[in-house]
Amino acid sequence: MKPITREWIEKAEGDFAMMEREGRARKQPNYDGICFHAQQCAEKYLKARLSESAIEFRNTHDLPALLDLIVPREPLWEVFRRDLAYLSDFAVVFRYPGESATRDQAKDAIRRCRAFREHIRQALKIPRQERRA
Repeated sequence: MKPITREWIEKAEGDFAMMEREGRARKQPNYDGICFHAQQCAEKYLKARLSESAIEFRNTHDLPALLDLIVPREPLWEVFRRDLAYLSDFAVVFRYPGESATRDQAKDAIRRCRAFREHIRQALKIPRQERRA
């Protein structure tokens, strides 16, 4: 695995850990933060896979646009398009005043992020023992 790929994975895992910890919070969970970190985890895993394949990408939070770049190499990932489009908005929408995430949105973001993360980690051939948050 390329060093840059490993760096993207480490960053993605940091976001995954933040999402998981906040998702377990019993008092005043930050639903905005959960949604943001779910999006960030997916984004960084996509960038890890793109980096591993030496596919150039621009700085973007647009998950479907990143997916478009990798689908020629990973055509089965098309099944994640709806999930990634759902998560994509969370990069910005809840980061500023005017809108806040709900508990249901946060739960949905966690579910979608977990599913995509598991799939992409298998594709990157990350050993099972390294698959814990």
